[in-house]
Amino acid sequence: MLHAITRAVSPALANCELTFVDRQPIDIAKAQSQHTSYEHLLAKLGLHVHSLHAEPTLPDSMFVEDPAIVLDELAVILPLGTKSRQPEAESLAKALTPFRKLHYITAPAAIEGGDVLRIDRTLYVGQTTRTNAEGVRQLAAILAPHNYNVVPVPVTGCLHLKSAVTSLGRNTLLANRGWFETTPFANFQWIDVDPSEPHAANALAVAGTVIFPASFPKTRARIESANFHVTPLDIAELQKAESGLTCSSLIFKVQPTSDAH
Repeated sequence: MLHAITRAVSPALANCELTFVDRQPIDIAKAQSQHTSYEHLLAKLGLHVHSLHAEPTLPDSMFVEDPAIVLDELAVILPLGTKSRQPEAESLAKALTPFRKLHYITAPAAIEGGDVLRIDRTLYVGQTTRTNAEGVRQLAAILAPHNYNVVPVPVTGCLHLKSAVTSLGRNTLLANRGWFETTPFANFQWIDVDPSEPHAANALAVAGTVIFPASFPKTRARIESANFHVTPLDIAELQKAESGLTCSSLIFKVQPTSDAH
């Protein structure tokens, strides 16, 4: 069974870190409602959702994908590239403890889960302002005994690698190819975002559908024309906090040993 860890929207979300979008007023009640709809959709798709309490002093803490990577064999707790966000990892590590053995990447490394695109047993890791070479090196060392390949990918036009490219399944990537080095992805098929929707590359493919922001209808049409099932979701208020769809959950399979507890 697939499980998802999420976290409620912080009441301090309006003070979130922003890098590639301009700050706008955020309606917290609307943002909370949109995030609740996201959680409900995951549950409707059959995922067991573990929703953590909001962190009032950590504005970005709903973005649970960034402080951890969860693989079948282990979880890796990450030192976030923004110092103000580093306290987010502690409660997330506690939430993951029942499900996975934890490994830790440590300073001077910096790495964020939004930069990590896993496809089968390869982890493509964005080289960004949030993830440095030491973070990539330590991740590769932790995962080598488990036969994962770690591939660095230069990123130039956006916050994280997964702001620019996500996997839809069937060997197909949704991408804004102007924002990252595409050479490591030579064997994939592409669906390019519509030029009028440059931020539309972040989609969450799970449980037989592609969850996709309702604000990008032209790119949605491109995805559907490739015979993918798309479920649109309104996250317009959350997008003011530089949110995508992958960043608000950690999705993983529960091992048989966990089911027995």
